[in-house]
Amino acid sequence: MNTTQLLIRGGRLIDPLRGLDTEGDVAISGERIVAVGKAPEGFTPEQTLDARGLLVLPGLIDLCARLGEPGYEHEGMLETELRAALAGGVTRVVCSPDTDPVLDEPSLVEMLRWRARRIKSARVYPLGALTKGLKGQSLSEMAELTRASCIGFSQADTPMTDTKVLYSAMQYASTFGYKVWLRAQDASLSRGGIAASGAYAQRLGLSGVPAMAETVALHTLFELMRATGCAVHVSKLSSAAGVALVRQAKAEGLPLTCDVSINNLMLTDLDIGYFDARARLDPPLRQSRDRDALRAALADGTIDALCSDHTPISADDKTQTFADAAPGATGLELLLSTALQFAADSGLPLVKALGCVGHRAAQAAGLPPATLEAGAAAELILVDPQARWRALPDALQSQSRHTPLAEQELPGRTRHAVIDGRVVWSAQPVAAPA
Repeated sequence: MNTTQLLIRGGRLIDPLRGLDTEGDVAISGERIVAVGKAPEGFTPEQTLDARGLLVLPGLIDLCARLGEPGYEHEGMLETELRAALAGGVTRVVCSPDTDPVLDEPSLVEMLRWRARRIKSARVYPLGALTKGLKGQSLSEMAELTRASCIGFSQADTPMTDTKVLYSAMQYASTFGYKVWLRAQDASLSRGGIAASGAYAQRLGLSGVPAMAETVALHTLFELMRATGCAVHVSKLSSAAGVALVRQAKAEGLPLTCDVSINNLMLTDLDIGYFDARARLDPPLRQSRDRDALRAALADGTIDALCSDHTPISADDKTQTFADAAPGATGLELLLSTALQFAADSGLPLVKALGCVGHRAAQAAGLPPATLEAGAAAELILVDPQARWRALPDALQSQSRHTPLAEQELPGRTRHAVIDGRVVWSAQPVAAPA
């Protein structure tokens, strides 16, 4: 719907960037916010959204999602996954490069961006492959990929086996100011593991991935950062020991940011239950002490952002034995609810807790944060904080319906999403013109 003048009336306005938490209106003209708190005199909206009882927030940003393209264009996955993003309050999605084919060619990145613009949904920000084909042998054409709009370079979940190649990649990235996004995962120590090492994995007879696989990789990575000055984002931190190392590295002043997935923030290895393949994840679910450390680190800012780690998995690939099931889970629609649950569990005010899916995440990605301020781009969501729901298959819009969070009751549902002053998604018919 093309709207010239839009009024969002009577909502609870929360802007983590500005520390704003108040009641009021948001007036939008064209693609920009023109007033926050009270509409200006003479403002005549062509459309009004009743936000009484709702939260009005800047749109969320998800730092780790897979969207099915390139690779599954024939299934229309980009449309469905971006619609799922909006249902979860996510207006910006950072796309991992482990597509099919891998995002190591500018033409593939340009095609993805073109497709996303045509859909006119959530915005897509691609990460380019750090090495060609993610094989870890030769560097990708980072300069060309940057010109094609990649915001950084990643190996996705493929660990680097050649430290010398990683050193060269970080030297090059540092020279030109590119950010490198990496999973802290030692290839040898994690090889063959399908659950976190510990008593529960032993009881189930599942091969383990020790926390040491993360900490050894972090030690190596930090040494390379000291040598190169390269800015690094560590994706999907999973262990208490890893948190302690990240805290030390940040105190040292290394140019480091990191995130944690919704699954590792909310669950532990006990949630595997009796070989529940929905809990087959990478990184694996760890012990309660790890989850508690991740929550504390997200609350105090050691961990910058919360991500969905959205990984669409087909029913055939997920309905296998635990060992044979593909790792991953749907998550885009759960990011908002998980952030709200984190706020409730941590005791943090909403205006502070939601920064991990707002301005803190945007800053980690090198993107300008969305904000509720006159003159800013109109990119926001309306959320019902009283809604309670379960992420069961019929409640999800993604083509992938598998999540270990399905049985948990979650708070909050997106009612409307606004991008560039347009209502691009609604959970119900929009209000009649004022």
